[in-house]
Amino acid sequence: MEKRVFDFSPGPAVLPVSALQEAQRNLVAMPGVGISILEISHRSATFTEIIEKTEANLRKLLNIPEGYQVLFLQGGAHLQFAMVPMNLLRGKGKSADFVVTGTWGKKALPEAQREGKARVAWDGKATNFSRVPKDSELDLDKDAAYVHITSNETIQGVQFQTEPAVGNVPLVCDSSSDFLHRPLPVDKYGIIYACAQKNLGPAGVTVVVIRDDLVAQSPEELSPMLNYKVMAEGKSLYNTAPTFGIYMVKLVTDWLLNDIGGLDKMHAINKQKANLLYDVIDGSSGFYDGHAEPASRSLMNVTFRLPDPEMEKKFVDGAAKRDLHSLKGHRSVGGFRASIYNAMPMEGVERLAEFMTEFAKQNG
Repeated sequence: MEKRVFDFSPGPAVLPVSALQEAQRNLVAMPGVGISILEISHRSATFTEIIEKTEANLRKLLNIPEGYQVLFLQGGAHLQFAMVPMNLLRGKGKSADFVVTGTWGKKALPEAQREGKARVAWDGKATNFSRVPKDSELDLDKDAAYVHITSNETIQGVQFQTEPAVGNVPLVCDSSSDFLHRPLPVDKYGIIYACAQKNLGPAGVTVVVIRDDLVAQSPEELSPMLNYKVMAEGKSLYNTAPTFGIYMVKLVTDWLLNDIGGLDKMHAINKQKANLLYDVIDGSSGFYDGHAEPASRSLMNVTFRLPDPEMEKKFVDGAAKRDLHSLKGHRSVGGFRASIYNAMPMEGVERLAEFMTEFAKQNG
């Protein structure tokens, strides 16, 4: 097998090697089927078993209660930015509240404004999105159609550690970059959506966990492809589903259940990995400048800067020699971003922490 580097890309991102190996073994012909997962019908008995097992895995991992649908859609989080207000805001005579904690929250807001009134309940722009708000800072409308949050901002590296208090208003969450990184009290949410390519599988499939009463709100005149109710009634098979993507989500959730042992254990591992890097940042006497405030730090995307651009180029070159790749930060924040999603091995984070420590000693 070709040597694998440690790739810290924010997405599409690292996948569990065991899941990749199983997909590789079965790619030409699935056991007992005789053809590839890439070739089977989305309405075949084989794929029905796959999608049902994938849903069962998600329900078990998240302990999803009765009264929620699990949908497998396409279009990524960008489509959900539009689908949520199309289904929950259009024609309802209400507004939606947005908690804007970074780039992806900013992108979701104008899509809602196309469908109705959407107001900003909190905006972190003043501090360049270095933290998430306290509950006391939220300017919420108790009669809003929903409150939208982004649980983890990949670019800024800030993350909600707990759910904000929104009263009886449905909480809608873009969980694309930290889905399944910890247990979630699903009953506190109206909708949780996540594109797969950060923490769940390959690009091409989006998971939506949605409460039944919100499914029922979908307007009849809405195009079927954009209608939660139609997709739920069709069990995500109104059209040709992203079969390979769903199959990979099954393999990743199998890994979480069988190899990791569930989300409590995954969360403990994620905290351990993140602490390795944050300890280096905090112990560098200011050499590494972390972007996120400590109380809002992400377990998935560790963001930091170096003293000057020349030093940053030297850092990239030195990291590459140690097989540490895709560490450059987004242009809006600069510096570096280490994306350490569920499947990033502890060995990769340990190697990065060691390199960062050595680099600071040599250049500080």
